Amino acid sequence: MDRWLAGRIQRRVDPVGVRLELWDGSSAYGGTHPPVGDLLVGDRQTLLGLAVDPDLWFGERYMAGCLEVRGPLEPVLEALTRLVPQQHSWRDWLPRAFGSGNSLRGSRRNVHHHYDLGNAFYELWLDRHLVYTCAYFPQPDATLDAAQEAKLDLVCRKLRLRPGETVAEAGCGWGALALHMARHYGVRVKAFNVSREQLVWARERARREGLTDRVEFIDDDYRNVTGTFDAFASVGMLEHVGLAHFEDLGAVVRRTLRRHGGRGLLHFIGRDVPRPLNAWIRRRIFPGAYPPTLAEVTTGVLDPAEMSVLDVENLRLHYARTLAHWSARFAAAREQVRARYGESFRRAWELYLAGSEAAFAAGSLQLFQVVFAPRGSEPPSWTRSDPSGPRGAPV
Repeated sequence: MDRWLAGRIQRRVDPVGVRLELWDGSSAYGGTHPPVGDLLVGDRQTLLGLAVDPDLWFGERYMAGCLEVRGPLEPVLEALTRLVPQQHSWRDWLPRAFGSGNSLRGSRRNVHHHYDLGNAFYELWLDRHLVYTCAYFPQPDATLDAAQEAKLDLVCRKLRLRPGETVAEAGCGWGALALHMARHYGVRVKAFNVSREQLVWARERARREGLTDRVEFIDDDYRNVTGTFDAFASVGMLEHVGLAHFEDLGAVVRRTLRRHGGRGLLHFIGRDVPRPLNAWIRRRIFPGAYPPTLAEVTTGVLDPAEMSVLDVENLRLHYARTLAHWSARFAAAREQVRARYGESFRRAWELYLAGSEAAFAAGSLQLFQVVFAPRGSEPPSWTRSDPSGPRGAPV
């Protein structure tokens, strides 16, 4: 029975060159070429899990050390990601139907689960400013620090920020973008976040760099943003909002962005077609997360906000490269992570980083940047690269 079940799973993964090996060394691999890598199944429970619900049990059994990968992890995961997606069960869509629990209280709980692990943990493998979103590599061989600086500047340039303007940032992480905007573009920023750990870091950095008069880090939910602003930015937060709350975000944008001259940017992980986030990622890494399609963002957020889309760019291969950097840094710090958090936690994050890289490399996940402005207003620039006004006049 074990070998029969293993044979069924093997036939499913044969097309992408992954070999399944049981605990007794047997394998039904029938590929005509050497495999990309091997999945080593340690016991019957792991085998049954892979047969019944691989999206969930691959991660669970890998965490437990009962599923191993022989060979580099990312190529095997990328190969598996390229398989034709299987039909998802009704259980996968329940979080989408009920908004993933992203109420005001639920959002704090979900953010705490992931972002409040301790700043020392993220310092081990992020860049020096703790930017935990997709970097932008003007040249493929750019360092991670340089690529994250380039991303921060890309966002500012797309928003066409001018000295003296005001910016609302929803979900500010460790504050790198808000501080970059204030320091290099002379704007005033109100940055909202519900992660206490991140806010402690951001406020201390603002104080250390003398920017507390231009950047205010506010411990509050994006739904409570008040005031009127020249620009609105959300980088890496939309995937945590949940479809049921898209109109809430749209309402915030509508009431806070200036109708004349206002503009905004959404930077988010997304999909080409509607599909829930991997079940194991939702359980262990990002509870409440959902990567939306462009159509879902347009109809759910921007249409209710009465916004017009000005520019869309997909940076998914930049995110794959970012994750490759993070994975390498995480691997270098593996002993420190194990000592502080345990082996199961270390294996979970190793799998999460490698699996995310695989998803962006294979095109299962996308990284969208969408620039928008109130309907009927003139675009803030003549072309994407032109630092001039809407009719070509210098600014």
